[in-house]
Amino acid sequence: MSDPMIILTGVLAVVTRAFQTASGIHHVADEDRPRDRGAVSIEQVLWYAAAAVSVAVVAAIIWSQIRTTASTPVQSPSAP
Repeated sequence: MSDPMIILTGVLAVVTRAFQTASGIHHVADEDRPRDRGAVSIEQVLWYAAAAVSVAVVAAIIWSQIRTTASTPVQSPSAP
């Protein structure tokens, strides 16, 4: 398990939980209300759309570089 994102996510979860426990953040009123975990905000949708567009742009740039390099003729070596 050497994936840096998994390690970073785990460390952030532990640190966040430690700070919540140490600072005494515990809202009793929040536990009484049902939480809507299925809602997606427009901000989340826009972030995912921006990420998808940026991945598509990078993929298009890389693909064009590959096609340009692949279409160049190969110079055959010649003996002196």
